[in-house]
Amino acid sequence: MIRTTVTPTAQVRIDHRSAVHLAAETARRTARECGLPGALPDRAAVVASELATNLDKHASDGTLYIQPVPLGEGVEILAADRGPGMAELERCLTDGYTTAGTLGVGLGAVTRLATHFVIRTGTQAGAEAGTWACARLTPPGDRDAALRGVGSVCLAVDGEEDCGDARAVADTGSTRTAAVLDGLGHGTQAAEAAGLALRTFHADPGRPLGELLTGMHRALRHTRGAAAGLLRLHADHAEYCGIGNVRVLALTHQGVQSRLTGQPGVVGWSMPAPHVHRFPLPPGATAVLHSDGIDAGWARDPSPFLLRLPPPLLSAALVHGHRRTRDDATVLTARPPQRHP
Repeated sequence: MIRTTVTPTAQVRIDHRSAVHLAAETARRTARECGLPGALPDRAAVVASELATNLDKHASDGTLYIQPVPLGEGVEILAADRGPGMAELERCLTDGYTTAGTLGVGLGAVTRLATHFVIRTGTQAGAEAGTWACARLTPPGDRDAALRGVGSVCLAVDGEEDCGDARAVADTGSTRTAAVLDGLGHGTQAAEAAGLALRTFHADPGRPLGELLTGMHRALRHTRGAAAGLLRLHADHAEYCGIGNVRVLALTHQGVQSRLTGQPGVVGWSMPAPHVHRFPLPPGATAVLHSDGIDAGWARDPSPFLLRLPPPLLSAALVHGHRRTRDDATVLTARPPQRHP
């Protein structure tokens, strides 16, 4: 069997001062692996160091999630915590501002060094207290497309190096197609199944979703199999085709508008004829696709704060707050691609 590598998101828990150095080195290595030129890997290390230092000094349960950007080129550094939030967020983003008696370069430096930086903070008590941030560093000339309305986090089960989940997103014409794949079980064999399905996706992501899923079924016949969810976003609606326990939801500021899960079966083993479901996508809606490593209970009554998070921060919040640590866990959040004149 040909081994297809599935690279999960690097997770650095900021539970000790020494984790700041680890975060910086992880960001530098990831940026180099992404092919960022010149001083950009070192800038990524500084951004990660500043975000990690901020978590170490001010937050609780702080974590950095470091990975290639989900769509396009570059590196992404996500920060999440369950701290008290920031009552004066705009002041915290200004160079020289400090609440800890330091030089106060932290978030101001991140704002200057990152190609794109977005941050939200919740100061209310409860599940949404805390701060979420996304810093992306992309190659020169890519500043206007730094976010692209896509977010994702993919984590291996605690104690495993190989991740049995995988995800991908691609733009083809006026549509955006996303996949979340969950190899049965976890570890090396699950990663092999997810990787082969991922390779099938990348071969022709614009194919009709039923054909794409059937191609994955053929490719996975000699593996342990997988669950798969395929999502295609149009300007005003979406299509979903899935097998197994991969969920899709459409969120607006008013709440959850649609929710679907895959048909019973296993891709590669016992797969029924795939059926494509179509559902409306209101203006400004975000589609969420996730494996069963995310507790589905998050969608029963999501807070208004959660519903308003942009896709990268929404992915971080769902993984950080609702992940099942005994399973691989993947979230992919996306909006339709924007049309440029």
